[in-house]
Amino acid sequence: MDVKQEIEQLRAELERANYEYYVLDAPTMSDYDFDYKLRRLEEIEGVHPELITPDSPTQRVGGKAAEGFDEVVHQVPLESLQDVFSLEELSEFGQRVEEVVEGVSYDVEPKVDGLSVALEYENGLFVRGATRGDGRVGEDVTQNLKTVRSIPLRLPESLPRLIVRGEVFMPKSVFHKLNEERELAGQPLFANPRNAAAGSLRQLDPKIAASRQLDILVFNIQFAEGKEFQTHTETLDYLESQHFRVIPRTCCDSMDSCARQIERIGDSREAFDFDIDGAVIKVNSLSERELLGSTAKFPRWAAAYKYPPEQKPSKVVDIVVQVGRTGVLTPKAVVEPVRLAGTTVTNATLHNQDFITEKDVRIGDTVLVQKAGEIIPEIVSVLKEKRPEGTVPYQLPAQCPVCGAAVVRDEDGAAIRCTGAECPAQLMRNLVHFASRDAMDIEGLGPANVENLVNAGLLKTPGDLYSLQAEDVAKLERMGKKSAQNLIEAIEKSKNNDLSKLLNAFGIRQVGQKAAQVLARQFGSMEAIAAAGEEELTAVPDIGAITAQSLTAWFSAPQSRHLLETLRAAGVNMESRAEPVGDKLAGLTFVLTGELTGFTRKEAGERIQALGGKVSGSVSKKTSFVVAGEAAGSKLRKAQELDIPILDESGFLAMLENEK
Repeated sequence: MDVKQEIEQLRAELERANYEYYVLDAPTMSDYDFDYKLRRLEEIEGVHPELITPDSPTQRVGGKAAEGFDEVVHQVPLESLQDVFSLEELSEFGQRVEEVVEGVSYDVEPKVDGLSVALEYENGLFVRGATRGDGRVGEDVTQNLKTVRSIPLRLPESLPRLIVRGEVFMPKSVFHKLNEERELAGQPLFANPRNAAAGSLRQLDPKIAASRQLDILVFNIQFAEGKEFQTHTETLDYLESQHFRVIPRTCCDSMDSCARQIERIGDSREAFDFDIDGAVIKVNSLSERELLGSTAKFPRWAAAYKYPPEQKPSKVVDIVVQVGRTGVLTPKAVVEPVRLAGTTVTNATLHNQDFITEKDVRIGDTVLVQKAGEIIPEIVSVLKEKRPEGTVPYQLPAQCPVCGAAVVRDEDGAAIRCTGAECPAQLMRNLVHFASRDAMDIEGLGPANVENLVNAGLLKTPGDLYSLQAEDVAKLERMGKKSAQNLIEAIEKSKNNDLSKLLNAFGIRQVGQKAAQVLARQFGSMEAIAAAGEEELTAVPDIGAITAQSLTAWFSAPQSRHLLETLRAAGVNMESRAEPVGDKLAGLTFVLTGELTGFTRKEAGERIQALGGKVSGSVSKKTSFVVAGEAAGSKLRKAQELDIPILDESGFLAMLENEK
């Protein structure tokens, strides 16, 4: 690969990583890899300045404001730091500093892996908070930051203006609990606490941000009107006196002392309730910082030491398969104990069958193990020269190791999951979905009560809901006699739901709310759907071959048949109560935008579908009509650009007239 090709490849990889991190909040590249690739690009461009272009990642810090937040121009830029990757590079940083100033003292702090923000105070009151963004322009997230309880809203001392910088993070304990809840609800899991913190802080609804229990550590004064300081230590002491939670720090009188402290932080990183991705070394004297100044991108008085991922060899003793709450089979390597990043590792994730096949991991192999993002142990590579004779390639089982049901591979990914309708491993997830609003809509049966009922041994399948007794439920924690009776009544009421809600409640792959409604209207009964073959199912509008295969497989499974028998015996309705599908709007696709006064968007969509029309969430050339209510936004503008017919609410109602 020539220099120009390498530059282009690095730029493409870094720009993609920037987009995933700053815009999508869904990074796939590790911080270490990103920093290393950026360093390599800087080195090449340094040798070949003629190849530098304005759009190179080296010419900007990165970041883009998200839609829905106002932009904030930072009064004092939130600079990034120069990275150092070894003690040799750290020593070189110290030499550069000490060429300018003598007798330097430093401050060493853990580098919190979160989301950097600026907090602005006027006369002691918190008035605005903004994300770092690209360092000069960020996003106004004041309302969300107000939900972070460690941020003081009023300071003891009322300076005319004070701007401080800190790092918002999600505590590890909160992160693990949040992912458990998201798994139960069938939502995508956050990759790491940093990703979770960023996604939470940038929620448009502050109530969601408040529920995430974010925290902050403040580490710098950006601007202080009416107050003077001599050292960084003084600024942090002052911030502590103003009731901020301040970053833990250590003063060091030499670069050797800094190196020892960096090592101590690395060894104790597991003790922190926040993730770190390095350590920060800063010149303590503020006047010396001014003397050292900054480059176009970094301050010359600070650096960030990045810990390399620690890798050690270990032997794979066994491979075990766990079944998650969503039915996904996750293989795990049991390895001989090895010390990594301050903890003893005995297991390493193998992700999925594709990962095992690609790396050719076998029982008996010697492998290199590291902690991905300093959190999850994983296998980096197999030391095949140490492979013993007689090992065989590993394949995930064809049946669920928990319930024995067949497993299937997702059509759109590498996940392999259990198909058992009554699989014990999936019980919590299945029950939460079964009781959810778009399924059986059982009021009062949320995740907490489901967990109570399961732990008490009262529920082993969704069918057990209909044999619950109020006196048994009343004995559970946080459940009194009245609450228990209300829950039993809600369960009893759900027996009368339409067939479509029950069908959706089963959680059959590819069969969501809309597909369930279409099937219920078309076939009229659960018995007819169960008896339908793939050819008959695919003849139904919006039911494709994959959905048809999922349906026939589900209805033919023994656990599914047992569940249906249990529900039928309990008196749960299995007939469609919807009006027959009309054809007045057949072949037409509608997009709903803005607020309607006569009914909700969901109700409007149901009216359209009842007349044979389709509802889409996005505007395209295939859209027949856009129904625009009050405060319609970007969808209305796109419809105008594409010259698609637009209906106001009265026009839409006129179209629905005489719908019967």
